[in-house]
Amino acid sequence: MAHALTLKKSNCKNCYKCIRHCPVKSIRFSGNQAHIISEECILCGQCFVVCPQNAKEITDGTEKTRMLLMSGEPVVASIAPSFAANYEGVGIESMREALKKLGFYDAEETALGATMVKTEYERLLHEEKRDIVISSCCHSINLLIQKHFPDLLPYLADVLSPMQAHCTDIKKRIPNAKTVFIGPCVSKKDEAEAYPDIVDAVLTFEELTNWFKAENIEPEKKIVKNENSRARFFPTTGGILKTMSLDEPDYTYMALDGVENCIAALKDVENGNIHKCFIEMSACPGSCVGGPVMEKYHRSPVKDYMSVANFAGKNDFAVDMPDSNGMRKDFSYISTNSKIPNDHEIKNILKQMGKTRPDQELNCGSCGYNTCREKAIAIYQGKAEISMCLPFLKEKAENFSDIISRNTPNGLVVVNGMLEVQQINQAALKMMNLRFATDVLGENVVRILDPIPFIQVQDTGMGIFNQRTYLAEYDRYVEQTIVPDNDSALLICFMHDVTDEEKEREKKEAISRQTVEVADKVVDKQMRIVQEIASLLGETAAETKIALSKLKESITDE
Repeated sequence: MAHALTLKKSNCKNCYKCIRHCPVKSIRFSGNQAHIISEECILCGQCFVVCPQNAKEITDGTEKTRMLLMSGEPVVASIAPSFAANYEGVGIESMREALKKLGFYDAEETALGATMVKTEYERLLHEEKRDIVISSCCHSINLLIQKHFPDLLPYLADVLSPMQAHCTDIKKRIPNAKTVFIGPCVSKKDEAEAYPDIVDAVLTFEELTNWFKAENIEPEKKIVKNENSRARFFPTTGGILKTMSLDEPDYTYMALDGVENCIAALKDVENGNIHKCFIEMSACPGSCVGGPVMEKYHRSPVKDYMSVANFAGKNDFAVDMPDSNGMRKDFSYISTNSKIPNDHEIKNILKQMGKTRPDQELNCGSCGYNTCREKAIAIYQGKAEISMCLPFLKEKAENFSDIISRNTPNGLVVVNGMLEVQQINQAALKMMNLRFATDVLGENVVRILDPIPFIQVQDTGMGIFNQRTYLAEYDRYVEQTIVPDNDSALLICFMHDVTDEEKEREKKEAISRQTVEVADKVVDKQMRIVQEIASLLGETAAETKIALSKLKESITDE
């Protein structure tokens, strides 16, 4: 069976809003995508209503209805009484005319079937004296009991819904007729498929409105009052009770709307605390006028109620009431196959989530589940992932960031748009001879560093990289990198201490200068020595020359 709700995977953004609002947590997350668990879903439509990305889609019945209209058989529309709220100022006559323009054979009010249903409810209480009777008009409530409270199935009224009662009656009166229910409900699509041969197609009000627009059809705003139409109250909270006689002695009559309220009541019934009671249950807050297809685009609780109330009459519709067997409907248990882990298994999963003590179970609900233990159970069942825990991820990211910040030898200083220090690590504190981060947190960066480079980066939006700077106050040399984080409007400064390297360079330069000076002195000295030697050699040669000349002269003279 096709599921009435589908999912556009590309639109899912991991916001977990659908899980938070799903009363039975029938949504599974895998691969960062939400998946509807059909065997647990009660088709209340809340995920469709709240999804901010419009990732949830209702299966469109327009094409199927078009095929019925082309079949040649008479197609009759059964219009839910909540249409009075969705199509303000439009009566059943105008709706019939508009639908006939689309090709429908006829259109009638589902409230006719509602009259039959309320009459059967009265008979159950009066003739069968049942202890507890829970109304079965709302298919989402029926699914809730079938899937999640199967022990209470004996209390669920085994009676056709107004949609089914009306469509059965139409097919009895009109040979070969096909029926199309039109209303504000997602679950009716599933009910039509689960009980075939009664309803042939289901349209939501949204689908019908789009069809009208495509064909340039606009229902005329005209209402003809009919006092024999009390069952038009059915789509409002307590609307079923408004149509019933409520005269059975010792019985308590009550109406509940919203799945959470209904679940609380069902738990009361489970505990054996309730007897002699008729409970009208509606999954949607405000009942059908608060239906998912109305609530998404047309949510006006008071105005919608007034529209329905003003449209309803004081007396019942005149209907041919079928016998009790013709109103019967069987409800069976629908298994969800959900295994529950034991306490040891839950604790192991909590440990993986970084929760080893009860005080670490924040139960913040950011993952969509009400408690950490409920989330752990969902992980065990394969419905959730550990990474869906926001505090766990935040703490993990912070721990990872802290490990890097604490252990890096580089200084780290983070300032905000006002140039106030927001974060400083231990390496930076050491560079600036500071004992505690609290000494400078919240202070302007000018207290510890030259603010001009920060202002430059802030004004240009461009980072400064590996700028060698001398921090005179601290007698340190650093290579300073300042980059902007535009998303958080922060400036991040990284400082690599190059003091030792710089001093080693200066030391080498000093040694080089000294070497040059020594070399120069040696060269000067050597030059002087050479000159002195040359001078001495010059004098000796001259004397020798004179002596030899004299000797030569003396020899020559002889």
